Amino acid sequence: MLLTGCGSDDSSDTSSNSSASASADSVKGTVTVFAAASLTESFTTLGKQFEQAHPGVTVKFNFAASSALAESIGQGAPADVFASASQKNMDAVVKDGSATDPKTFVQNTMEIAVPPDNPGKVTALADLSKPGLKIALCQEQVPCGATAKKVLDKAKITVKPKTLGADVKAVLTTISLGEVDAGIVYKTDVQAAGTKVKGIEIPADQNASTSYPIATLSKAPNADGAKAFMEYVLSADGTKVLEAAGFTAP
Repeated sequence: MLLTGCGSDDSSDTSSNSSASASADSVKGTVTVFAAASLTESFTTLGKQFEQAHPGVTVKFNFAASSALAESIGQGAPADVFASASQKNMDAVVKDGSATDPKTFVQNTMEIAVPPDNPGKVTALADLSKPGLKIALCQEQVPCGATAKKVLDKAKITVKPKTLGADVKAVLTTISLGEVDAGIVYKTDVQAAGTKVKGIEIPADQNASTSYPIATLSKAPNADGAKAFMEYVLSADGTKVLEAAGFTAP
């Protein structure tokens, strides 16, 4: 569980500016956001901006695998907003009555990541099936694992991973530490890792994407804050931060 905060309202005309002021006046306290691990960097930035726009408000984040977050919400974990890396996990939360009216805000695609020196000499997807190569993938029930499986199935490649990570950040850490030769992670996570890993693009005809829906939770302790934060994520300012992180429009 990670903490951070952030914010600023987005509007394009006079009426929206007045509604932004009203929103700023009504938002108080702490806004708790459960978000997919792959949103860590971008949502941390959005949280800081949101806090700046709403003085006195604190945004607390719980970043983890979407499947784990959905399960926690279903078990009654207190949260205001859920941002998932999978429609499947959001659907589960909506089905049990924990959320309504989710909005898809971005998409993400997959990329091969290798240590900076690329010890396994990986240059393409097919290389991941080479004997002796150590590969890391996310667990299949996790969105990054399910999407990576789609990639491998489309390419008709069988991979026997050395390790299965609980979320995309766990896989990325294994790669950056040189514990494996390669892995399949989100494009945005390769970008966020900077020089810690090297990215190898997957051809469009073999790649797969996942959609990210966001929703306020039915039992949100801070309903006003939840609504305002979700609106900020969906705003032009929010979109700007997400696109800079490598996400694409839904």
